[in-house]
Amino acid sequence: MKCIQYPSGIKAVFFDFMGTCLDWYSGIIAALPERLDENTKRSLAIAWREAFFADIHERFEQGLPVESFDTTNARQLDVVLKQHGITLSEMEKTQLVQAWHRMPAWEDVAEGLRDLKRRGLELFVLANGTTRLQLDLVRSSKLHEFNMLFSSELLGLAKPDPKFYTTALKLTGYRPEETAMVAAHAYDLQAAKKLGIRTVYISRWTEDRQVDLRQVYEDMDGFIGSVRGDKEKEDSQDIAMMRHLSVALGLERAKGI
Repeated sequence: MKCIQYPSGIKAVFFDFMGTCLDWYSGIIAALPERLDENTKRSLAIAWREAFFADIHERFEQGLPVESFDTTNARQLDVVLKQHGITLSEMEKTQLVQAWHRMPAWEDVAEGLRDLKRRGLELFVLANGTTRLQLDLVRSSKLHEFNMLFSSELLGLAKPDPKFYTTALKLTGYRPEETAMVAAHAYDLQAAKKLGIRTVYISRWTEDRQVDLRQVYEDMDGFIGSVRGDKEKEDSQDIAMMRHLSVALGLERAKGI
């Protein structure tokens, strides 16, 4: 683990949501039709998620307007189904897109958030997607510790646009150095770090599967989890990582973790 120097003076934390706080993989695997075998489900779920990211990054590079999370997911679902030679009914596809609104939290998240709240920090979701999506996800995940949900729909901007982060800072009244961004996506943290926001990377096995995590470790202020390149299976650290957030954020001294 890599930690921000104690005492950090951080007063508020912005969290990415899907993948960082939410176990989308388990949610999608459960939603896929039972007639598909486990290997097919796994391949389809991962390909769908990666296609979604490729799509939103391309839209950002082209300067296209923010698009609904559901619209992008529906379009990319058709693409990956064709690539896998799988045919689903329109009802099945609709149900799969809606499954993204009902995701469980990773085991470690609730305890980590409660610990930060006890320390007096304000916590915000800062993520791409719609406000309806975030409201549904808070309900399904039972993560009610957040003070506010900032979506790309609400802000009219999307990651990694610098204005996405500076607008959130302006609305919450914090200076960059008083805040941290916690995410399982390097591109997100790279954008935040350029603005002076402190950064903590959460190494989830489902995210950044093609990213050099050793470089991410060097680049970020804090890092929790494995720096191994192997992302083929769940890391045992996934079930405890966010319980160490207060240390990684420089809110308390490390004690032999």
